[in-house]
Amino acid sequence: MGLFAQPPKDDAADKSRPLADRMRPRSLNEFVGQEHVLGLGKPLRVQIERDDPGSILFWGPPGSGKTTLAHIIARMTRSEFVEFSAVLTGIKEIKQVMADAERARQYGTRTIVFIDEIHCFNKAQQDAFLPHVEKGNIRLIGATTENPSFEIISALLSRCRVYVLKPLEVEQIVSLLRRALEDSERGLGDLGVTAEAAALEKIATYASGDARTAYNALEVAATLARERNAAHPLITDAVAQDALQKRVLLYDKAGEEHFNLISALHKSVRNSDPDAALYWLGRMLESGEDPLYLARRIVRMSVEDVGLADPHALTLCIAARDAVDFIGMPEGNLALAQAVVYLSLAPKSNALYTAYGSVQADVEQSVAEPVPLHIRNAVTRLMKQVGYGKGYQYAHDLEEKVADMECLPDALRGRTYYHPTAEGREAEMKRRLDEIRRKRAAARQHKKKGENDEK
Repeated sequence: MGLFAQPPKDDAADKSRPLADRMRPRSLNEFVGQEHVLGLGKPLRVQIERDDPGSILFWGPPGSGKTTLAHIIARMTRSEFVEFSAVLTGIKEIKQVMADAERARQYGTRTIVFIDEIHCFNKAQQDAFLPHVEKGNIRLIGATTENPSFEIISALLSRCRVYVLKPLEVEQIVSLLRRALEDSERGLGDLGVTAEAAALEKIATYASGDARTAYNALEVAATLARERNAAHPLITDAVAQDALQKRVLLYDKAGEEHFNLISALHKSVRNSDPDAALYWLGRMLESGEDPLYLARRIVRMSVEDVGLADPHALTLCIAARDAVDFIGMPEGNLALAQAVVYLSLAPKSNALYTAYGSVQADVEQSVAEPVPLHIRNAVTRLMKQVGYGKGYQYAHDLEEKVADMECLPDALRGRTYYHPTAEGREAEMKRRLDEIRRKRAAARQHKKKGENDEK
């Protein structure tokens, strides 16, 4: 098939095609899942049934039905259908398709362009579609696993209806697997393979919402079952386990799921939930996340959410980072697990985090005043002559060890950034800070009294 040829027609007799491709639903009645947009009266179903010419973006995880829906639209629409993949197409091919679509429109023919992995197109390539979508030369249908807000240019995004597809539920995938086992035309029905309910549920669970993965596993399991008992092939729990080998986990180190999971880990720690924190940590580690990336983020959590309420938390997290670096994986996973449990159970304070945020705001928004003369070091005679260090009070020489001396620039005089909480060790720091402030106030009163006595 050429790059811009029509999609191939279903060939049920071609059993060399993967099971997932053969079992692809051919109509909305065969489609399973996505009831929130495809149920009766729901927006996507209405748009398809009315052959609405608007452009569409399908955003969802692998195996949720994005490409299948595009093919269903191709069968139901009264338009020319062109399909290509963003990973294989350049700007030259795009321009050729757009020119053909513009000519076809002049003869009253509408063109649907389906782009798989549309997020792989750069800004210039996406811009090439824009005028043709705007003029109505094409109806664009894009499929992406990435968040369109970040991957699709705003001008194109505003001209498309975005439908968010969800991972399929276990029960929905089990129904698809049963259909494949019973279908003699396109599925495995002519092989006489049966399956235990627990085996199908195991396959569906391990597929993590991806119908394509489940079909592939079922195909392998059916082959194993026939090899073990050709007369009565049965997919048992053990056969399913052998077919699966290792669980498929939806993850993309550079994509949105990466950020969703690290957000879940961080917020679980912040909410003092060690069980959830361990789960999300395990999800990321078992999906192949870089353990040193996790170690860096865990160190960040220790200073952002625990801070001085438990200063030992930072030490422990740095030790966990060093342990991962020293012993590697998988042994290092327990060091990270220890760190997230410790952080989850530690007293929480974001006082240091908010204090530094206030400092950043003042640095950004206020005038960068010079350092007050009295707290500058006078390392030369000239510096002394111009007033460097004049009026400086050496705290160790004072009885209370606290001087009435302003160390901030004049414009920020009296500004308070750090507000310790009553959590953990920070409660002691709060008492100490209150004591320092009382001593400083007393020193200030004593200084004023001396000045008044001199007068």
